[in-house]
Amino acid sequence: MPSEMSGSKIIPASFFGMPLGLIALGLAWRSAAVVWRVPPLIEESLIWGGSLLWMCLFVVYLAKWYWHREAAESEFKDAVQCCFVGLAGVVALLVSIALAPQVPKLAFVLFLLGSVWTLVFALYRTGRLWMGGRKQEATTPILYLPTVAGSFVFASAATSMGHPDWGQLAFGAGLFAWIAIESVLIHRLYTVAELPPALRPTLGIQLAPASVAAVAYLNVTGSGPDLLIHGLVGYALLQALILVRMGPWLWAAGLTPAWWGFSFGAAALPTAALKLVARGDTGAVGMLAPWLFAAGNLLIAAIIVMTISLLIRGRLLPVPITAAPLIADLPSASTATQNRGV
Repeated sequence: MPSEMSGSKIIPASFFGMPLGLIALGLAWRSAAVVWRVPPLIEESLIWGGSLLWMCLFVVYLAKWYWHREAAESEFKDAVQCCFVGLAGVVALLVSIALAPQVPKLAFVLFLLGSVWTLVFALYRTGRLWMGGRKQEATTPILYLPTVAGSFVFASAATSMGHPDWGQLAFGAGLFAWIAIESVLIHRLYTVAELPPALRPTLGIQLAPASVAAVAYLNVTGSGPDLLIHGLVGYALLQALILVRMGPWLWAAGLTPAWWGFSFGAAALPTAALKLVARGDTGAVGMLAPWLFAAGNLLIAAIIVMTISLLIRGRLLPVPITAAPLIADLPSASTATQNRGV
């Protein structure tokens, strides 16, 4: 029963970034509990709250295809927005990691759901990209979500289900997909017109690949400090410092749910550092771990407060507009994303 889109406000798939950030922060608190004596209530609240939010958003997204089919199809065909659809499966995988110690059967079901959703969408989306015809203006870090984020989170989830061998295969897939996509992204940032304000917060996703890769590597190998893990953490730190330097330019986007793009990396980086501390790393990473944990919490807390403020003022949900096609005749990215809360 499709309905008209004009003037209506519909929850976008990009909102899956909210439970992603909450659950990732909950897992950071779980890692902190191994190193320090921290209140378990915070970890549990973040994990269960994020899991319930994902479930609600997932049901709403499926319902969108029945009640608002035009909006769902427009989002799925959009050159930027479509990547967030794959995030639904990535969050399911993250929920499976978080719930595995408490409700293993439910966690396994979510692991299967997340794995199938993530793989099918990543293959479909990547196949479309390989067909060509995409304009460089639409290239943003959102491209990491289907294959890179999906592979790294699957690697950790598979390990939590007792299959680190599958996790290692996924780690390799994510690692080389990340390298390939980053080369395309950096070329776009260096050579094409600057990102419009509405898209700038998506650069926060740039913090995630190295951070999430570091967590996945520690999970699938079970090893302690080594050159590769320190290299991944070091590259994540470099991305964080570059983003801090770009702060005033990024802030031109104003108050928008798009800032949730920072949350995954901001939670994963201290998680990796804390896991290293728990495994005996007393060097530079051990020194930085408390500061990274504090910074990640402060950043995500600020994003939560901003989101609540937007909700109270009725400015959280964007008004849908016509999508930019996946390939061919693609308008500028600003047209595709203005006022959509990407």
